[in-house]
Amino acid sequence: MGDHIHYDVTGHVATITIDRPEKRNAMTWAMLADFQEAARRAGGDEAARVVIVTGVPGAFCAGTDLADLASTPEESRSRRDAPAEPARWWPLVACPKPVIGAIDGPAVGMGAEFTSQCDLRLAGPNARFAWNFVHRGLVPDTGAGSWLLPRIVGVQRALQLLYTGDFLTADDALKVGYVLDVVASDALLERANELAQAVLTGSPHSQRLIKQLVYEGLARGVDEHMAAHMHALEACFKSDDHREGVAAFLERRPAHFTGF
Repeated sequence: MGDHIHYDVTGHVATITIDRPEKRNAMTWAMLADFQEAARRAGGDEAARVVIVTGVPGAFCAGTDLADLASTPEESRSRRDAPAEPARWWPLVACPKPVIGAIDGPAVGMGAEFTSQCDLRLAGPNARFAWNFVHRGLVPDTGAGSWLLPRIVGVQRALQLLYTGDFLTADDALKVGYVLDVVASDALLERANELAQAVLTGSPHSQRLIKQLVYEGLARGVDEHMAAHMHALEACFKSDDHREGVAAFLERRPAHFTGF
């Protein structure tokens, strides 16, 4: 990782931290590459079973660094991700593990897009979300705002946010179901880790398949989804985690899942 993206694993929880407070964690192309690499690293890290994405206290990500954008050749701006690597568009969705966003301060533009890519979201009281691309003559840059956001908050509310670029406060984000909870800033990471611990009680094998079924299911019909579901269920019945889950229930003890 570079100087502004940190990766740490403690107790099976990987934490990716955006650290550029002097720019409110605005992303340069180099930082974006490091962020994508951190997500891929978490996805393949056997020591990590849950991922938390956060920023330094008081900031999540203020979007793309426009000074960096201005210095990037126009023909390169829309090509930062190779078509041969589609997972790089939504690296947090592509990560096969549960991803929790701990959002404190502004999440604007690309920063808001990152929050949409998280599976679960917690916000500090000063968190604010804005998909302000229309103010820059753009559409949501990762495509999450135009595809994931309507599925999270509904088409009408998503279009309001996208058309106006207005900020969504932490309290309003809670009301529309965009975040699970609003937590005091100094307790945000603790609450995210508590949520991670709850997730850790489940089977990593099941969670991996559930995440795949949910996101891929958003884009396919019921028949195709049920075929994939039956394939996943068959894989579960054959898994060590299923055998362990049944044994733990019968023996009245906590399960010790391996992810296989």
